[in-house]
Amino acid sequence: MPNVIDTGGKVVREVSVPAALSTDPANAHLLFRAVHREFANARAGTASTKKRDEVSGGGRKPWKQKGTGRARQGSIRSPQWRHGGVVFGPQPRSYVASLNKKERRAAFVAALGDRFRAGAVTVLDLGDFSIAKTAQFAALLFGTVKDAKRGPTTLVVCARDEQHYDAIVRVSGNLQRVAVTDNGALDVKDVLRFDRLVFTTAGYDAVVEPLSRQGAAE
Repeated sequence: MPNVIDTGGKVVREVSVPAALSTDPANAHLLFRAVHREFANARAGTASTKKRDEVSGGGRKPWKQKGTGRARQGSIRSPQWRHGGVVFGPQPRSYVASLNKKERRAAFVAALGDRFRAGAVTVLDLGDFSIAKTAQFAALLFGTVKDAKRGPTTLVVCARDEQHYDAIVRVSGNLQRVAVTDNGALDVKDVLRFDRLVFTTAGYDAVVEPLSRQGAAE
């Protein structure tokens, strides 16, 4: 079970893990599809090139067909010409990938469960949060400021309406191996790409309690 630490780095208690997060992980292909969907859906799909019939100019034949000693050309806007049209270039399109709700939930639960089983989850009890210096926050997460430069990549997960969210973002801003997000933005790729997750107590409740209720309903 994850440890709960206070702002001084002292372990104060443990929290329970829902049964939904202790089940066997989903297959790797489902996790791949979930991560692929999240990256694909973030793409704008606005890359665009012009074909030879869309570029300007080239209305006449650059030189006569025979007698010049040069290769025959029909238009200066053919693909082999500078400023000519592009062959098979990208066109505006949608990269949206679909994954049904049950699969998305299964992938998220599997990814989060893997972090719990690996012992890579810690809960931070903010209490009366008074950390105002980056060095203090680095010492809390990594032990020392020096270790913060080579320690495990860390994602701090807060609740969306966390009272101290802005303060945490501020004191972690210069820590290259630390990122901060809220429970509404947490997704599969974030869970998997960081070495460890540090939840605030409010963030932990916001992420884990819905999974507990859904598991009990099923």
